Amino acid sequence: MKILITGCNGQVGSSLLNLLNNNLDVEVCALDRSELDITQQIVVNCYVASFKPDVIINAAAHTAVDKAEQEIELSYAINRDGPKYLAEAANKVGAIMLHISTDYVFDGTKNSSYVETDLVNPQSIYGITKLAGEEAVAKACPRHIILRTAWVFGEDGNNFVKTMLRLAQQRDSLGIVDDQFGGPTYAGDIATALIQIAQTITDLNKSFDTANYGIYHFSGLPHVSWYEFAKVIFDKATEQGILVKSPEIKGIKTEEYPTPAKRPENSKLDTKKITTVFDISASDWKIALNHLNDYV
Repeated sequence: MKILITGCNGQVGSSLLNLLNNNLDVEVCALDRSELDITQQIVVNCYVASFKPDVIINAAAHTAVDKAEQEIELSYAINRDGPKYLAEAANKVGAIMLHISTDYVFDGTKNSSYVETDLVNPQSIYGITKLAGEEAVAKACPRHIILRTAWVFGEDGNNFVKTMLRLAQQRDSLGIVDDQFGGPTYAGDIATALIQIAQTITDLNKSFDTANYGIYHFSGLPHVSWYEFAKVIFDKATEQGILVKSPEIKGIKTEEYPTPAKRPENSKLDTKKITTVFDISASDWKIALNHLNDYV
């Protein structure tokens, strides 16, 4: 199997490389933005036509949620146009297109977990551009899987876990938002899920049910608030000797921590569909916090 990976230096991209490095059954072409700017259609077409991948995994995105409120054109270019060009190129060479999306396509007002068929209503430029990317991919390449995820963290890149560990070294007390809820998702588990999806589809080849292409939710369990997530991080860090003691944490409301981009109050994603179709379980984020030395 030949896999083209974009955004290979990001959280998920790095995890994909770590998992595929020693896989002799897979030929990988992994590119970061300096090597492949996905917003340049001609360049995208050249790379894809030359490598002729069986699978394209797009792990590139403009994920600076607050900056996106000002960098609107850039957000559309990376989150909509780039995925569109990749999907069009994938379709030309008969490749499967795997694309990562986000919980931000929802407005966060639902009382229960979001399923794939729920109405979308993004409230931020990031969410709007990511939804536009979903639509562009689906239109350009029938053989696509769009994987929506949430609250991503891992050993590489910037994320909530790293921020909490850094702040815990600097402060005795912290205020953490306690009225936003979601499923923290380990980047390594996202990468594992993407590889399993790619392997399943390519192994089945023509016998893969085309009705199973489309959108899937993949995130972590149990669902928690940011406050609860932080508490587990600090407890684990103390157990592992990274912190001498946990900082005192106080739950605060969203309005007490204003941000340029609106966050969904409810980011809970229902993962039953991906379990049913691909036998992929939700990310166990607590297990992923058992080696926090890799995050500091």
